[in-house]
Amino acid sequence: MSILDVPYAAPKTIIFDWHATLVDTHDAMYLAIDDVLPKLEDLGLVEKIIPIEKSKTIDDAKLVQYIKDNRKLHPKIKEARKISRTDIFEVLFGDNKEAKKAAHKAFDFAYRNHFGHVTAFEPRFEHVLHDLKAMGIILAVLTNRKREFMDHEITCVDGHDWTHFFDSVVCGDDVEHRKPHPDLILKVLEQLNIEPGSHAWYVGDSTTDVISAREAGVTAIFYNGAGWDQAWIDKIFPGTTKHPHQPDCIVNNSLELLGFAKKYLDSSSIIST
Repeated sequence: MSILDVPYAAPKTIIFDWHATLVDTHDAMYLAIDDVLPKLEDLGLVEKIIPIEKSKTIDDAKLVQYIKDNRKLHPKIKEARKISRTDIFEVLFGDNKEAKKAAHKAFDFAYRNHFGHVTAFEPRFEHVLHDLKAMGIILAVLTNRKREFMDHEITCVDGHDWTHFFDSVVCGDDVEHRKPHPDLILKVLEQLNIEPGSHAWYVGDSTTDVISAREAGVTAIFYNGAGWDQAWIDKIFPGTTKHPHQPDCIVNNSLELLGFAKKYLDSSSIIST
């Protein structure tokens, strides 16, 4: 699947997910998860965990069962560094909005003790953002994280302040519903005074990001920075009645994204003339 397979739309804006797309904050994230999972009983969330048989995939069922039995993540999950706290809570609590809200609140409390160190997910991402902005594309970023964390993290990516790249920065506590709801994306577009549509690209690394983009009515670009193979991608985006949301395209790195954006803008320029 490539971006050339989707209906033509040059990007007026590109909205990025933060963690595991633009930056790597896995260490602090997993430390906070380690703090939260042993407290599931105290939070009244154990009984809110979905039944194993309702899991989306066999791997999701294994994750749910392991957390039920051990109140922690399997070491291989943390070693792989491929799943975010948002996806973990989606796997654990499914459609239970209140349970996920409570879990995110507990995570925020725990994350306060661990956040601070931020590195670019790809060393060249800073240059790619510069190039995209120089092409006239409006850039924005969103995150499920609280603003108190984002306001710090965005200023210290490998020691650099990335604030100047983005015309909008929206955080989880700026909206009523976090991802996978579309509220964050729609809030960004509202701030930019841009209507939803395929001219707005949203780039994220998770199934929740794709769901958010689809629900918001924008182009959904799955950033496969984790290096999932095609079999796994087909598994997490099955396109079934129960799980219909699929990305418009998949990019494996920032240079692919840059190349696709340039190709679309060049094509748009040719058509307009």
